[in-house]
Amino acid sequence: MAKGPRSGPYICGIDAALDVVSGKWKGLVLWELHAHGTRRFAELRRALPGVSEKMLTQHLRQMEEDGLVHRKVYAEVPPKVEYSLTDAGTSLNEALRPLGEWGRERLRRERLEVTDIDTPQTVAPTTS
Repeated sequence: MAKGPRSGPYICGIDAALDVVSGKWKGLVLWELHAHGTRRFAELRRALPGVSEKMLTQHLRQMEEDGLVHRKVYAEVPPKVEYSLTDAGTSLNEALRPLGEWGRERLRRERLEVTDIDTPQTVAPTTS
């Protein structure tokens, strides 16, 4: 049963923002949906190596409750479910863009290893 979005109390805006984006996979889900649009659960799972089915389900439910992700269920057998960003999710992803740029600079500066997969491990893609 959905509990609704978290509602504090918060100390500041950063606290409120981190409440909805906290968790290892939420930023990556935001990025994946932003970069590739609507995705089915299995597509998201393949794009995020290392995420368990349970954790992805939990994060998607929280993101839906927080109004970041839209879940569309099709009445067919087998069931088909698609996830996409809401306007709030798109807005949050854009707000996280500078954090992604900071992370890419850190990777370069400290020569940190990046996982070699098809989906880049950044929070927000840069636009050309």
